[in-house]
Formats: sequence, structure tokens, C-alpha cells
Amino acid sequence: MICRSRAPLRLGLAGGGTDVSPYSDQYGGAILNATIDAYAYASIEPLDNGNIEFAALDKQISKIYPALSIPDSDRKLPLHMGVYQYIAREYLTKPVSFRLSTYVDAPPGSGLGSSSTLVVAMLGAFVEWLNLALGEYDIARLAYQIERIDLNMSGGKQDQYAATFGGVNFMEFFSNEKVIVNPLRIRSEYLREMESCLLLYNTKTSRLSSTIIDEQRKNVERKKNTAVEAMHKLKEQAVRMKEVLLQGKIGEIGEILNFGWHYKKEMASGISNPMIEQMYAAAMKAGAIGGKVSGAGGGGFMMFYCPGNTRFEVIKTLEPFGGKPKKFNFTKSGLSTWTSQ
Repeated sequence: MICRSRAPLRLGLAGGGTDVSPYSDQYGGAILNATIDAYAYASIEPLDNGNIEFAALDKQISKIYPALSIPDSDRKLPLHMGVYQYIAREYLTKPVSFRLSTYVDAPPGSGLGSSSTLVVAMLGAFVEWLNLALGEYDIARLAYQIERIDLNMSGGKQDQYAATFGGVNFMEFFSNEKVIVNPLRIRSEYLREMESCLLLYNTKTSRLSSTIIDEQRKNVERKKNTAVEAMHKLKEQAVRMKEVLLQGKIGEIGEILNFGWHYKKEMASGISNPMIEQMYAAAMKAGAIGGKVSGAGGGGFMMFYCPGNTRFEVIKTLEPFGGKPKKFNFTKSGLSTWTSQ
């Protein structure tokens, strides 16, 4: 028997950064994101050898521990250990033996929410195996707790909820840790037009998002006006993006992305760099009318809105930078689990 799960990665279209404490605690945050057909996968195979095995297949990393003496942490596979430690503490009454295997369709530091999505997928596999009575909000909240509180990894809240719920969502974050996910019913033709005009571009660079997010948090704590006002503007951007998507005004997306990119760079110094600025300027000159770095910034994937058929000229123009475009489609479903006999 193998218990499996998968959870989708996401594109953050608007409001990115306003889901990060302490901004979301003091002012409330708003995010608009959409999941795509790239996933984090997790599988659990029960064993009878008295061991617990962790394997990140895409990284070619594996660890084996005796189930009776498993340590509190794992430097190479902290997310695997963090999820297991939570499950063991809350739901297991005795040691169990199993193999937990994972892989992700995007590398760490991609800006597509891969780490948080992996935590959601692993939780999903345990939910399937142990038949846990956890709903979507429960799983997303637990994923946030494991990654941000138990493991003390810097970041926001949107990725866990996007991976769990799936689809296009307008998310609201409140001061009392309350999160409301508002699924948006976007017409299929609007989504197809977005897929035709949005270029997702892998810069082939990575970044440590925690450094950027830590600076962003400090700017809010110090009440740095430019950073706080920028986050206010990004929250407005999320509302504007929601309106144009629901109304089918897809042609306005590029302008809204460009508006948000201007303010996103005000949140922390590492969000952009000379190479990113050169790529953005080149894409705009080739026909894009807006774009942004996905996730916290500093590298990973970028996205550009290319109206008409300009995406091909933009791709050609970006070739000297050494990156690569990635095809994608939006997805409607979030975390899914199943058992294979």
C-alpha cells in the first residue's frame, strides 16, 4: 500500500508581501493568486523494519532513523522532519515505521511557493494514511504552523492556503490570525486568455527568500514609511486585480502588474537587482506591458504580461540572459490524496 498526495504550486498575481507578519497583523493583508499545473508530491509506504525513512527524490537526499530514537530535527530535510514531528506529537500514540518520499516540479527558491506546497503535500499524505479528520483550512493552518512557527522559517501565509485550496483565490489576512479564502469564479475564456498572454520565465537563478522577508518585516517594525505605504498599495493592487479578472478586463492585467512591481521593490532592498532590472526593461521594450518577480523576489521565476502575440518577441529578447520560458496552465483543484494498493 502507498498513500500519495500532490499539491499545486502557485503564481502570486497581486498583493504579495501583505500576508507577512507583522504587516498582516497590524493592517490586514490581501492577496490574489492562482495555482498552476506544477506540483509537489508526497508518498508514504508503511514499513515493518522499525525504521523511518525520508527521501527527497528530486534532491537525491535520503535519511534513515530508528523509529524509537528519531531526533528532533534534520539539517538536510527539515521540512520532512518538521511534518513528522508534528504528526507524531498530535496524532500518534506509538512509534510507526514508514518511508516518506517527495519531489517537486520546481526547485527551491523559484518563487512559486515550493517549500510551503511541499509541506501541504506531506501533510496530505499523512491525512490519507492515518485517516485524519482535517479540512482544507485545518491543513493550511497546520502547514503554516509547522513551517513558520515550529521550524521558524521566514515567510507569509498565502502559499499554504493556495496549495490546499487550489484555483484562483482572493485571500484576506486579519490581525487575529484569521484567514478567509474567497474562490473566484473566473470564466474559462478569461483564464485561457491569461495563459496566452502571461509569460512565465525561469531566470535560472535562485534566492534565499528568508533574507528578503526578514528585511521586509524589520521595515514594518521600524515603521519605515516607504515600505509600509508600498504594502498598502499592493493591497490595493490585489483588489484591482480581483475586479478586472471577474469582469473579464484581461487587457488591464499588465498595467496592474507594472503598478505592483513598482511598489513591491519598495518593501525591501533585495527584491530586485541589476540583472532583474535589465530583464524587465528588455521585456517591456519587446512588447510586455507589465510583470513582476514571482514570490519574495531576488531571483527565481519572473512573469510578464505580453498582449497579442508579443510573447514570442519577448522570449527572443530574453534569450541572451540565459533563462528559459515555462509553459503552464491554471488549475482549479488544490491538494488531492489517494491510496494505491
